[in-house]
Amino acid sequence: MKVSSWLIIIILVFLLIVSTGMLLLFHWDIRRMTKQLEEIIENFGTNELVRTNTHSRSLIRFVMKINQLIHLFKQDQQHTQKREKQLKQEITNISHDLRTPLTSMKGFSELLHDPSLSEEEKREFLTIIQKKIDNLTMMVDLFYEFSQIDSSDKQLIMEQQFLDQIIVDAMLMFYNDFEKSQLRIHVDETAVSPIFADKKATNRIVTNIIQNALWYAKSYVTISLIEEEEYIRLRTVNDVNDIDRTELYRIFDRTFRMDMSRTGGQLGLGLHIVRQLINKQDGNVVADVDEDEFRIDVLFRKWLILDKPSIGKG
Repeated sequence: MKVSSWLIIIILVFLLIVSTGMLLLFHWDIRRMTKQLEEIIENFGTNELVRTNTHSRSLIRFVMKINQLIHLFKQDQQHTQKREKQLKQEITNISHDLRTPLTSMKGFSELLHDPSLSEEEKREFLTIIQKKIDNLTMMVDLFYEFSQIDSSDKQLIMEQQFLDQIIVDAMLMFYNDFEKSQLRIHVDETAVSPIFADKKATNRIVTNIIQNALWYAKSYVTISLIEEEEYIRLRTVNDVNDIDRTELYRIFDRTFRMDMSRTGGQLGLGLHIVRQLINKQDGNVVADVDEDEFRIDVLFRKWLILDKPSIGKG
């Protein structure tokens, strides 16, 4: 009995020593990880993560979750920094877009006070000022529309629309602009099926596409409609001066602009708004360039019998 009692005592003492040792190691590892976390917090730009030397599954799982949280937080920080950089670029672009016509208007308005000006010259300057005002109005409208795209209050009303008629109406609106630009215009009048789209959004898409062609086309613009199984493809083709094909993937970014010297300070929001609006209607838009010919394809969903007459889509 005495041997058994001593054996039990020895075993209990051994277990106590082992448990105490494990507890000390656990405590030491916790302190070590705490110190690692403090260093990570102080130097958050580093790629350091929390490490553990224990073989405890629960502690290893805990460390993995901490590291996952650190990784997500760093991703959010990088996204915030990138967004701040984009915001600064957008503010710079907006300042340039507004300053250019305002400076021009100020200059011409000051010239109007010159008593030596003839009536014809005054009318010419007033016409220029009016164009600059129209340009500013267009910019403000684009800014407003851009701010409303992702608004929960901005609902799309999806209905049957006739894209060919929308294009004709838009072309008539820009008739004078095309005349003054002396561009060769060809509009394919092939009849196509109706589309399933929001009327206001589709009008804006077509308007922006035409404006883009007006700003960048060198000598001609061709607009055509192509009927496919599920989509109606609106294709706009125009010749352009040198364009870098490697930058095509950025063509729909809101901060991207092509050849600022030819746009007269026009906004880079037009094609970005096109992509946002067509994506909201389950369509797509792509751009391509072949030598000096630039092409934009916008794909609208076709109107099908199964489509509902009207739905709200945010």
